[in-house]
Amino acid sequence: MKRLSILGSTGSIGRQCLNVVESLPGRFGVVGLAAGNNVELVAEQVKLHRPDVVSVAREDLVQPLAERLRGMGIDPLPEIQHGAAGMEAVATHPDAEMVLSAAVGVVGLPATYEAVKQGKQIALANKEVLVAAGELVTAAARENKVELLPVDSEHNAIHQCLRGGERKEVKRLILTASGGPFRKTPLGDMEKVTPEQALAHPNWRMGNRITVDSATMMNKGFEVIEAHWLFGMEREQIDVVLHPQSTVHSMVEFVDGSIIAQLGLTDMRVPIQYALTYPERVASNGWAFDLGTMKRLDFGKVSTRRYPCLRLAREALRKGGALPCALNAADEVAVAAFLERKLNFPGIAAVVEDVLEKMPRAKLTRMDEVLAADSEARRLAQEAVAKRSLQAAPAGN
Repeated sequence: MKRLSILGSTGSIGRQCLNVVESLPGRFGVVGLAAGNNVELVAEQVKLHRPDVVSVAREDLVQPLAERLRGMGIDPLPEIQHGAAGMEAVATHPDAEMVLSAAVGVVGLPATYEAVKQGKQIALANKEVLVAAGELVTAAARENKVELLPVDSEHNAIHQCLRGGERKEVKRLILTASGGPFRKTPLGDMEKVTPEQALAHPNWRMGNRITVDSATMMNKGFEVIEAHWLFGMEREQIDVVLHPQSTVHSMVEFVDGSIIAQLGLTDMRVPIQYALTYPERVASNGWAFDLGTMKRLDFGKVSTRRYPCLRLAREALRKGGALPCALNAADEVAVAAFLERKLNFPGIAAVVEDVLEKMPRAKLTRMDEVLAADSEARRLAQEAVAKRSLQAAPAGN
């Protein structure tokens, strides 16, 4: 039985991970859960999986969770912690063999880093870990002989494809992108798109930020950065192609011209199960891909005019230092402003570009430097949002 700790247990990936655990009885035990603010849901998760330690976002949620668990007849209670220290306690629980890093934002980065330093196997679903601190985290993984197993569907697909050959035989990695809901929207109409339209992804059901990032294709830019660190490939060896059906999750081209592709359902439980059970492949309980439903597979080039965020991400990777960290932080602030209707859709890329121009390129060698760079980029992004909001305000307001 493999013992798991889950960071972000009440989020989309965390919930689906527990669904996989429940579908494979006897294979996994859950020793730690780190949740956010959803006391009701984490209480149900504790009741079902009986972890040793559980963490919530804030101190004022500890007592309500304890009372709810007592009311559910849980005795003894698990250790209940909160905040960054609580998440780290979950990630570094001595009995945890694997940590699923699925907490949203940089909040999960320090805890994941500490788990890597302790030699825990990592199932990685948190983009910020490698986008903000790729050099730091991968160096620690090499030093502690930790394999970072990608849960993200594209990187998970590449991980599977790479099992078909040696690294020296690889010519390039090919990440597929659906193009989001605005793939065919006239460029002149992009300023008018609404948050509701941006959140209507044609293929995947995901959290709000990643869905907007799919619409801007910033998520694909993040994936280029992640692929660089995960697989040790130069940025010139990582391509992105449009693939509206999202059936081919990604591909690897080898030096002899052969291309190996991974196809499957648009269901995150499939890559989650692959990561949790690796290096085994375990039969799933009903998640089967029906080839009869596949009518066509389309591929096309990505326009950086339509998707400037992809260009910005590649530029941040090229320049390095604190810029990838700033890219992520600025995007998070800009997406939140767009969802709050403080910023129009093209303004997301504009804010990110403004922050990258102002951010120093200093190399990040410690976790406190990463977090400081993240904080500074957020400050710059808030300034950029406020400036654009002021400029867009009607005269007389």
